[in-house]
Amino acid sequence: MTHYATKPIPDRKPDVALVERPWGSFRQFAFNRECTVSLMEVKPGQRLSLQSHTGRAELWIVLDPGARVQIGDAIRDCEPGEELWIPVNEKHRLSCAGDRPCRVLEVAFGNWQQEDIARYEDDFKRPETGE
Repeated sequence: MTHYATKPIPDRKPDVALVERPWGSFRQFAFNRECTVSLMEVKPGQRLSLQSHTGRAELWIVLDPGARVQIGDAIRDCEPGEELWIPVNEKHRLSCAGDRPCRVLEVAFGNWQQEDIARYEDDFKRPETGE
């Protein structure tokens, strides 16, 4: 498989800053860093392909109940607020095990592109690589 990385990819989850304010606080996941942010929504009973990427690492932030996540060989049900680091080239998959759609905020570090996807399993019979 071709390696598509053209931008720096961190080898570990970047530090998350907690910024306190009089009204409360906020967390910064990618402070002045180049990244791609996506909001994924998975329908009940559906799942993404089991995949990996050569050009990016991903930080997933679970927003809703029902998210089932596989990273490597480990599969677990996640709670809203959990943060999951997916290193470059690591197999991963998101499924919705609940009765309502679940959302995960993805912060991708590296070069986000469909061409860097390697699929190992796919319910929709899409190609092994790319879109």
